[in-house]
Amino acid sequence: MLATVGAGIAIEVYDLGIYATFSVFFASQFFASGDAGSDLLSTLAVFAVGFVARPFGGLFFGWMADQVGRQPAMTLSVVTAAAGSLIIGVSPTATTIGIGAPIVLLLARLIQGFAQGGELPAAQTYLAEVSPASRRGRWSSLNYVSGALGGLFATALGAVLATLLSRSDMMTFGWRIPFLLGGVLGLFGTVMRRRLDETPIFTSAASPGRRTSPWRQMGARPVLLLQVIGLTAGVTVAFYTWSAAVLPFAIEQRHTNPAAALWATAAATVLFTMSLPLWGAAADRVGRRPILLVSMISSAVLLFPLQGLIQGQAWQLFVAAAVATVLIGGTLSILPALFAELFPTGIRALGLAIPYSLTVAAFGGTAPYLQAYLGRHDATAAFYWWVIALIAITVVTVVFSPETRSRELNAVGSTPARRAAHAPDRP
Repeated sequence: MLATVGAGIAIEVYDLGIYATFSVFFASQFFASGDAGSDLLSTLAVFAVGFVARPFGGLFFGWMADQVGRQPAMTLSVVTAAAGSLIIGVSPTATTIGIGAPIVLLLARLIQGFAQGGELPAAQTYLAEVSPASRRGRWSSLNYVSGALGGLFATALGAVLATLLSRSDMMTFGWRIPFLLGGVLGLFGTVMRRRLDETPIFTSAASPGRRTSPWRQMGARPVLLLQVIGLTAGVTVAFYTWSAAVLPFAIEQRHTNPAAALWATAAATVLFTMSLPLWGAAADRVGRRPILLVSMISSAVLLFPLQGLIQGQAWQLFVAAAVATVLIGGTLSILPALFAELFPTGIRALGLAIPYSLTVAAFGGTAPYLQAYLGRHDATAAFYWWVIALIAITVVTVVFSPETRSRELNAVGSTPARRAAHAPDRP
């Protein structure tokens, strides 16, 4: 069950990761302006615009997860994301269809964004509802462990292809390989998820006489929606800065060798992935708030030194990315558990999906473009201050948020739980 949920998350993050990873190779295939830097900016702009569809996907798949079921919502989201990758993989280039090429790229990214807007909220909700209460932080970290593995696969595949193929081959046909593979993996994830059982908590809440209008429940909890925005703003911009923006930054602005940069990023991702369950276990032991504060404050304090370390050598990129992502992992690993503990079952997916998707679209999706744009105009420091300001919002939100470690999940709202009421510590 855990492997099935995790595989779906990994596949969708892989779809997102290959776009960012291979953007330096296919940018001029869709935007043939003659200026590689301008083509990359245009490609990263499409990456950001794709996030516009996330809130709509969050609305649709969140509603579906809360009204129809977590399992069908997760299954449909994987199919949709795979379709977007397949379209990019077979798309004609600008030399063949002119302006039609970037239009196809944009439509494919919108399809991916729509699917990804609903994937994480539905999957996070599913895992939180089936996990033992005293290990919810550790189990919920699987969301980003799986995502990190998907991103790692994307980066490692890029490193292998960049090593085996020339830069010319990568720009001609090599970039298509990961997108075509994404379509195949999506079909695999669909088959796996169709076999999942629905969560007992959702089944109980959806029984006759127990379903309440999700819109009424959300309207009665505006503070929770604002909490999601505050908790997500800082970590999403920090995560996309180090997972999606750092590779184009290192290659284009610091002139790091592309293959070496890909291997360095892949190695950093391995350490990031290994840290996630450790952070989750720590949050189960000492609470959510201390881990969140340590993670976010240290990420802000070290942002300038770590970015300054990247000066064209692969080892510099590895050290900076590894330290930064491991620290960010402290927040990413436990947010799924925290969000599930804040919301009642009837709006656990939808109540998270809408504000979460809006925040990721506004701050996470724009991070690669902003860093590249400001870097080209010698204003990189302004981007870093922007990241720190958003992290500060998250820190303030954590300070004023309740500790939820000892809460149970139920149909009418999360309430403090007695230790004896916790589920047994076994799958």
